Amino acid sequence: MNRPRFSALAVSAALVLGPALTLPAVAAGPDFSASVVAAAASAQLPRPTGPYTVGRSTLHLVDADRPDPWVPSAGPRQLMVSMYYPARPGTSGPTAPYMTTEEARHLLELRAPDATVPPETISGVRTWAHPDARPANGRFPLVVLSPGFTFPRSTLTGLAEDIASRGYVVALVDHPYENAGTTLPDGQTLPCAICDKFSSIGGSTVAGSRAQDVSFVLDRLTGRHPAWRYARVIDTKRIGMAGHSIGGASTAATMAGDARVRAGVNMDGTFFAPVPADGLHGRPFLMFGAKDRHDDKTWHQSWADLDGWKRWLTVTGADHGSFTDVPLLAGLAGIPDTAPMPYERSLALTRAYVAAFFDLHLKGVPQPLLDGPSPDNPEVVVRLP
Repeated sequence: MNRPRFSALAVSAALVLGPALTLPAVAAGPDFSASVVAAAASAQLPRPTGPYTVGRSTLHLVDADRPDPWVPSAGPRQLMVSMYYPARPGTSGPTAPYMTTEEARHLLELRAPDATVPPETISGVRTWAHPDARPANGRFPLVVLSPGFTFPRSTLTGLAEDIASRGYVVALVDHPYENAGTTLPDGQTLPCAICDKFSSIGGSTVAGSRAQDVSFVLDRLTGRHPAWRYARVIDTKRIGMAGHSIGGASTAATMAGDARVRAGVNMDGTFFAPVPADGLHGRPFLMFGAKDRHDDKTWHQSWADLDGWKRWLTVTGADHGSFTDVPLLAGLAGIPDTAPMPYERSLALTRAYVAAFFDLHLKGVPQPLLDGPSPDNPEVVVRLP
């Protein structure tokens, strides 16, 4: 698998502009677009739509019983997890960084090697979550998120913050050596070890490894001695998972092997690890993708094999990156727009439908939005069983 660029996924270059954000001084060279400089000074994620202020904690988890599957010489498998959660009313102060500068540097080198923007332009995107804020009272369902291949977990921040603002705990997982770069607490940034080896390794192997990652994260969040100090707010009986691209395929793989995950979403990912022929024991699943998924044989086979509540949503005007923050980052990197749908709209639709799915299946709140076409969202085609 060649090193893909942002544009290889046909991502949108739409920008979201918000309140001014101070970034380090940028030296604009001859190929540096003035519009990109201006956008970089004010880029932010859209505001979360739920009633809760959002907190964020960062966990470093080490699976002492499992060597790293891609770099065995590195020792035990290490994972970085961002925990988003409802924070107490009145929470204020600084917001969490989008990603580290080194993660941004690695991402640009891998996905946009010709970009002239400094990594601080990417790492400086404004977020809404407050670091280590005290959680709101109560217990909340848990949703695990897994990003696309080569992309760091931060590319699902816009979705993670919104889900948390609606009354969920969100565990956003990085899978080291599978993305451009993952920064550990000691400051070391692990590079991608298998970005050029996807074809030889195989998508099913990657999805299976991620399923092990996620099950380990669940062990550490819901066990007797949890790794997260606020784990008491997690309702361990209500757990869901969603992922983008290979993360979506990993959702099905995780559910096939871990009964704790009660509901799952695949956002535009090929089912490299197919849904078992006997289904997922009746658990609900949402297939949420771009129009060209109608030509994906793995989607048709998985649709046939799913044995519980299911929907197949097609978003007209979306492309592979439209279900993430990638269009925003591509715009900041100066990559031309390729998706007809602007980033702000694609994120709004992703937030609405993913939240509706989990509200229905983890909170038991009826969601007519999932039962057919919506006049407010004409881009979304709903396929029913």
